[in-house]
This record gives sequence, C-alpha cells and structure tokens, in this order.
Amino acid sequence: MKSPVTKPTFKLAFCAIIAALAVVLMLITSIVPVGTYALPCFAGGLLVAVVVEYGAKWALGVYAVVSVLSFFIAGDKEAVLYFAVLFGYYPVLKAFFESKVKSRILQYIFKFAVFNAAAVGSFFIAVKLLAVPAEEFTLFGIYMPLAFLAFGNLFFLLYDFALTSFVMLYVRKIREKLLRSFK
Repeated sequence: MKSPVTKPTFKLAFCAIIAALAVVLMLITSIVPVGTYALPCFAGGLLVAVVVEYGAKWALGVYAVVSVLSFFIAGDKEAVLYFAVLFGYYPVLKAFFESKVKSRILQYIFKFAVFNAAAVGSFFIAVKLLAVPAEEFTLFGIYMPLAFLAFGNLFFLLYDFALTSFVMLYVRKIREKLLRSFK
C-alpha cells in the first residue's frame, strides 16, 4: 500500500494548507505596519516545506496560487508585489542554485543578481504601476533608492541565511513531527 504522504491527494492537501497559510500572512500585511516587507518573506519561507517534500514543480504551483489570490484579496499590493517578484519563488530558486551550482561564490553571484533585478523591477513597478509615492523612498527628505538597494542587499543576505537555517530546522525537527502521524 502506498504511503499517504506520497498519495496525490495528500500532496494536494499539504500544498493547499501551505498556500492557505501564506495567503493569510499576505492578508495580514495590511494590518501590521512592517508587514509590507517581513510577511512576504515569511510567506515565501513556508514554501520550503513544499520544495523539500514534493519538489520545485509543486512549490511553483503553490507560489502561483498564493500570488494570484494575494493579488485579489490582500490589501497591501506592494507586499504582494514583493512576494510575486522575489520572495514567493526564491525558495525554489535557492534550492536550484544550491543543488546545480557547485561554487558557493557563483551561487551568491546568481542569487544577488536575481535579487537586484527583482528589487529594481519592484521599484519601477511600485512607482509606475502601483503609484507608490516617491516619499516612500526618502529618508530625512533625501531621495535614496540606491541606499535602500544597498540595505536591501544586506537584508537579502540575512534572509538567505535565515532560509538556510529554516531548511535545516524543517528537515531535522519539524518534518518528522509533522509527517509522523501520516506514515
């Protein structure tokens, strides 16, 4: 008999639960002031479980569902943009880079290239399409998108390390407890 964890219905239910949790986090972005930046990161981090259990294909499906649902029902469209443009698919991309590219330096070059392209793209989309006011990118009256990009790169490095730590925590501790009752 096939293990319930590998049955298509269990896969679908598992991915639906992860998607629902991620959408809830995206909904909270309109309530929590720092949610615009932090909650898309957490929502994307949930996809780690899908990547580990069922691979990139299923994780990209969850990413697509969360992106579309968040676009329609989340209040903070800037947070949805950050999820859709980077944090939603980054766990899949991270797994791909770390499994296919052997050089750590090349891994980080690729990761930072993706982040910077996503950050610059998000900036222009936010300003042009979402009509985010330029005051959002000022500090003490000085227009500072390049400084924000520099801080964003530092934040991204921390996010990458945190995601790596979460992957290890999930695989070593959470996974066994989560799936034990279904085997």
